Amino acid sequence: EVLTLSVLMYPLLRGLALHLHSAVTGSYIPGTHSIAFVNCLNEQIARDIARAIMDKKLAAYVNILPKSSALYFWKGELEESTEILLLVKTRTSKIGELSNYVRSIHPFEIPEIISLPIDQGNPLYLKWIEENVPRD
Repeated sequence: EVLTLSVLMYPLLRGLALHLHSAVTGSYIPGTHSIAFVNCLNEQIARDIARAIMDKKLAAYVNILPKSSALYFWKGELEESTEILLLVKTRTSKIGELSNYVRSIHPFEIPEIISLPIDQGNPLYLKWIEENVPRD
């Protein structure tokens, strides 16, 4: 029973230890923030989605990258198109809410919404993200 409890408590205790270490040393906890990638059909849709994300305070910053070519399988067929890519900088804790919201407003049947945690970066920039995206 003690071993089972220890295994179950490890993630919680590790998280608390990381937060305590961060508070004492001022260091960044890897994975606290993330970059989400969202594909869009055209620039107007990209701007509308980016503005909606910002209006909801689900991100501190959204890049709208210019057209790129895309190849993908859709319903068994190879497709080719151009897309606009959003790079969304936010708290990792907001990724679920961000994903749900984007799916609710995105015109694609299955929009690309994927995220990667930020392992390291400019501490002042990461602090700025934190200050501009409200906690849960």
